[in-house]
Amino acid sequence: MNIVSNIVTGFVALLHIGFLILEMFLWDHPFGRKRFGMTPEYSKASASLAANQGLYNGFLAAGLIWGLATGDFAVKAFFLICVLIAGVYGGFTAKRTILYVQALPGLLGLILLHLAK
Repeated sequence: MNIVSNIVTGFVALLHIGFLILEMFLWDHPFGRKRFGMTPEYSKASASLAANQGLYNGFLAAGLIWGLATGDFAVKAFFLICVLIAGVYGGFTAKRTILYVQALPGLLGLILLHLAK
């Protein structure tokens, strides 16, 4: 079960690296605008906010990778909880799909982590 837990936790970390890239580097490019349905004007005006959000996603990924590298249960649990909270908040305040793309994988990782304990 520990291997499955680590695979899911690694997947969550990779998702957040992807979010970082999308929000920090591709937000004001055609791919980012298409992904989020934005006009060039809106993506340009909101690019610094998105970059800040991307940076936070990078910190979540770094924490999960740190937990995987050390095998520390508490570190993995803390960052999976952070992912879950951020996903729930985003799902209710920004876009409902965030619940499925961010919160659900975080919750699955957290459940598997506890089952592997």
